[in-house]
Amino acid sequence: MNKEFIKILISLQFPVLFILLLWVIKGYEALTGHDLGFLGVYPRRPGGLWGILTSPLIHGDFRHLFANSVPLFVLGGCLFYFYREIAAKSFLIIYLVTGLWVWVGARSSIHIGASGVVYGLASFLFVSGILRKDGRLLAITLLVTFLYGSLVWGIFPDFLQKQNISWESHLWGLVAGFITAVYFRKEGPQKKVYEWELEEEDEDQNSYPADPGAENKTDPPFTENH
Repeated sequence: MNKEFIKILISLQFPVLFILLLWVIKGYEALTGHDLGFLGVYPRRPGGLWGILTSPLIHGDFRHLFANSVPLFVLGGCLFYFYREIAAKSFLIIYLVTGLWVWVGARSSIHIGASGVVYGLASFLFVSGILRKDGRLLAITLLVTFLYGSLVWGIFPDFLQKQNISWESHLWGLVAGFITAVYFRKEGPQKKVYEWELEEEDEDQNSYPADPGAENKTDPPFTENH
């Protein structure tokens, strides 16, 4: 089997398992009639802290879940394919930090859904490509902009509050992804430096003597002390 194809399959393992977990939980709610909305984040209440871990797993309905599943698959796949060395750490930080900031600074209401994680992943991929200045990663930046550039409208409250959408999760996810990208900017894939670039640097360094005045210096006369 082609090595690149295997690499793609490996990269998709975590996003697929995570999305599958979301659908299993929603399926359980549908089959049993139990509403797990109480597992969302309720800001500034001690009991709402559990929601930092559980709120991204809970969705209002299947439409809500499907809307998050597609970008989680695309963005999660890109994260684990292009940033596999730091993918798990980045995902975990975005997941937890987004929930924490929602708990600290969101409206007094129950916040559920994985959209904050989606915004975090999009922000991470966008910013990382710019910071690393690598052609492939910049291509991912452009892809994210093309597919999910409209996500930026999801951080403005006026329209979304009327639809009971947690714009705070969107905003804090965006910020969490940005900060995570900056934090890990020196880890993971870096811009490739080609041989000819290294040779040019060496030539530039060798074109200047280590001590410009060394050739004009003469040794002082030898003096013996008695």
